[in-house]
Amino acid sequence: MSITQAEFRTAMGCFATGVTVITVDDQGEVQGMTANAFASVSLDPLLVLVCVERSTRTHAHLHAKKRFGINVLAADQRVISEYYALPTRTHDQAEEKAGARFDRTAQGTPILHGALAYIECRLHSVQDAGDHTIFIAEVEDVVVRDGEPLLYFRSQYRDIEPVGH
Repeated sequence: MSITQAEFRTAMGCFATGVTVITVDDQGEVQGMTANAFASVSLDPLLVLVCVERSTRTHAHLHAKKRFGINVLAADQRVISEYYALPTRTHDQAEEKAGARFDRTAQGTPILHGALAYIECRLHSVQDAGDHTIFIAEVEDVVVRDGEPLLYFRSQYRDIEPVGH
């Protein structure tokens, strides 16, 4: 049986996900990318993973810096998700074009204002996987806020609806 990349993408689109923006400090500037290939790995030790395409700028930054943030986007942060999904994005236009503003942790890792959750990570290990790399990271800190998540399903952003509607 031979499946096309398009068929595979369609099948994977049936899995609803939250949306994150991965952030890393690069000489005082925030570098980031939208990612929905994110998951928890372990409770002991606390580990998460994110899958990043090798050709992205963020891929090189994660390898070099070994410290990054995972910002779980809130329902009202769709424009930020779309901005950080652009291959041509630059940090100097993130606030103007998408409303993205950042604070810094004690280690200098960028935290996105308004994110539903923030997870500060230190790189633990990497695994090549096709055209992506799986970055496994130890969780060093978390911040959680009230609100609803930004969701992605079948190539569209979605809202949570109460069960039975």
